Amino acid sequence: MKFIISTQNLLKELQILSGVIGTNSVLPILEDFLLDLNGNELKVFASDLETSMSSVVQVDGEENGVIAIPAKILLDTLKALPDQPLSFDINTETNTVAIGSSTGVYNLIGESGDDFPTIPSRDTTNEVLIDSKVLHNAITKTLFATSTEELRPAMTGINVELAEDGATFVATDAHKLVKYKNKSITSDTYNSFIVPRKAMGLLKNALVGQAGDVQITYNNTNAFFNIGGIDLICRLIDAKYPDYNAVIPINNPNTLTVNRVDLEKALKRIAIYSSKTTNQVKLSIKETFLDLFAEDRDFSNEAQEQLPCEFTGESLDIAFNARFLAEVLSVLDSEQVVVKLSTPNRAGVVVPTETEDDEDLLMLVMPLMINQQQYG
Repeated sequence: MKFIISTQNLLKELQILSGVIGTNSVLPILEDFLLDLNGNELKVFASDLETSMSSVVQVDGEENGVIAIPAKILLDTLKALPDQPLSFDINTETNTVAIGSSTGVYNLIGESGDDFPTIPSRDTTNEVLIDSKVLHNAITKTLFATSTEELRPAMTGINVELAEDGATFVATDAHKLVKYKNKSITSDTYNSFIVPRKAMGLLKNALVGQAGDVQITYNNTNAFFNIGGIDLICRLIDAKYPDYNAVIPINNPNTLTVNRVDLEKALKRIAIYSSKTTNQVKLSIKETFLDLFAEDRDFSNEAQEQLPCEFTGESLDIAFNARFLAEVLSVLDSEQVVVKLSTPNRAGVVVPTETEDDEDLLMLVMPLMINQQQYG
């Protein structure tokens, strides 16, 4: 098995795939890249059993073959070398690998490609096409709100619903919730599935700089994503997604309109002085101004800021986790945001003042109980 490829071309592909590879894998071979050479096409695979990625790169090849090469040493070698043609001379019987550069030769031992796990195949699948920019935007708007709590597996992924009137992407960790709908993505039949957080993060990174449609095929157990020569396959989360519509307040008579960037920056500053346990910041909202308060009594720290705003409704005091509210604001694009409120113990609904014609975006942040002993 022999081929020649430039350092940067191979490194670019491997860096995209490297996010799949975990540490302390149950199988040592999962810490390898699988290289499969066929003519002048080199297909590279990475897998952790739950998620698999592959990419095709053009090489000057001869003597087809398959080999598994340790990912870390291969990546470290490529990063340390200047861009130049590299020759790979691989003996698939002894699994020895010789990498030749303009200044030297680097020898390492791989593993038999036959021992690499089998990648799931596309059988009995449904299909939908989504523009790469639309999909990247949907993931960006929702990924941060997924849960890291493995005891509630459904919430560790993004729920995707495909219907005749559009596609809906939902993520929640019970503290915050995002519901993003794009009406340009349609499906003749209703389907829903939950894609794990890790797979969506890898897909988001792979979509950067890509143009055209992403082909998504899926069945009851796996989803397959294809874009620009990159394939991502992931096992879907086998769980029922919570009824997210039930927690979205419908009647919100109090409406706060404020500059998004100003509020986000103020929250980050104020949070420095809040309790490190709760990150609680109290919002005291009047007709034309918004006061923000934070206090950490354990260290006698406190801070206050005031922002101009537009507010309709009765004056209201409500508290939020500053980090959660700032995260919500950070993924929005509009200059102004509207925060819809009802009572201090019900969630605040955050929506941008500007969206694309075919988009609907709603974000929700759960409030914190205000400590009456605080804020003097």
